[in-house]
Amino acid sequence: MTIRTARPLLFAAALLVSTALPAFAGGADDQIAAPVLRATVNVSGDIVRVGDLIDNAGAAAQVAVYRAPDLGTTGVLPTAQVIAVLRAHQVIGVDTRNIKEVAVTRLARSLSSHDIELAVAQALEHRSGLGDAANISVSFDQAVQDLKFDAAMNGTLAPTGSRFDPRTGRFDVSFEITGGNGIAPVRLRYTGQAIETVEVPVLTRNIDRNELLRSGDLVIERRPRAELGGAEAASREFALGMQMRRPVRAGQALKATDLAKPDLVQREQTITIIYQTAGIYLTTRGKALDNGSEGDVVSVLNLQSKRTVTGRVSGRGQVSVDIAVPKPAQTAEADVTASVSIPDRLPSSATPKAE
Repeated sequence: MTIRTARPLLFAAALLVSTALPAFAGGADDQIAAPVLRATVNVSGDIVRVGDLIDNAGAAAQVAVYRAPDLGTTGVLPTAQVIAVLRAHQVIGVDTRNIKEVAVTRLARSLSSHDIELAVAQALEHRSGLGDAANISVSFDQAVQDLKFDAAMNGTLAPTGSRFDPRTGRFDVSFEITGGNGIAPVRLRYTGQAIETVEVPVLTRNIDRNELLRSGDLVIERRPRAELGGAEAASREFALGMQMRRPVRAGQALKATDLAKPDLVQREQTITIIYQTAGIYLTTRGKALDNGSEGDVVSVLNLQSKRTVTGRVSGRGQVSVDIAVPKPAQTAEADVTASVSIPDRLPSSATPKAE
């Protein structure tokens, strides 16, 4: 007899057991609770026994009657077939509870290909220049399949040996899974190639030197760290609004060294020079003699006085020049006074503002 399964050939023929067993009805056994059929059965081994199929199996509980389905699968037995097999082993008087069929599941421990890939990455973590396991991409020499083991194999997937060649990226990693009840450990070995990856912004179009980056110019991708040539990867937050130091083609990963703060002042640009100190705010027209981003010190030409001064870029088209304020002389008989020295003759249009 065989068990009908969800997959073909999941169960072998029923085991023939010739040992006669006491009946469950009559005589001194009247006080024993009647056996009751189970609709669903879970087994952890490769054998289905009488005690798996019914409650109150008594002395017949350990009698083997079927081979279990394949690991992690479920087989279905018609109730009539189960009762016939039980009767053949002197198990009678079973209460079927109007169950039409019995589902038998072989319990198993599953190990997915993703679990194996993660275990390999963890075994290689921080070896020979590799970084965190989360940033290690693994490719295997042979396709890795999901694995199933006996449910008793409850040990961890422990690495027993690992080798990695940083020049070629080749790895060779071995694992062992242990189980209880004296079961021999399962040994696994995987070979392939591993590379460290990093999330970087990648250009969606060609960008010329001095162009500013906008949101639509970037997508985030995971790329091999080797593409950066040892440089630090730029982040999206850092890159947006920055200016390109050099032309970069679409599809290339951005390095931090590819970017610079945008120039707010361009050489030969007409700009506003701001003279500012406590109580005074004066402006005049000038011409930038250097490129500069915010905070840079640049030289500018005062177009009215024709004198060159230096100032700090304070905004787009704006350069602020500090006004020297000498310390006032103090005497016991005079109040404190201060004089302001302005380096250039003020334009007639400039107007002081009182704070």
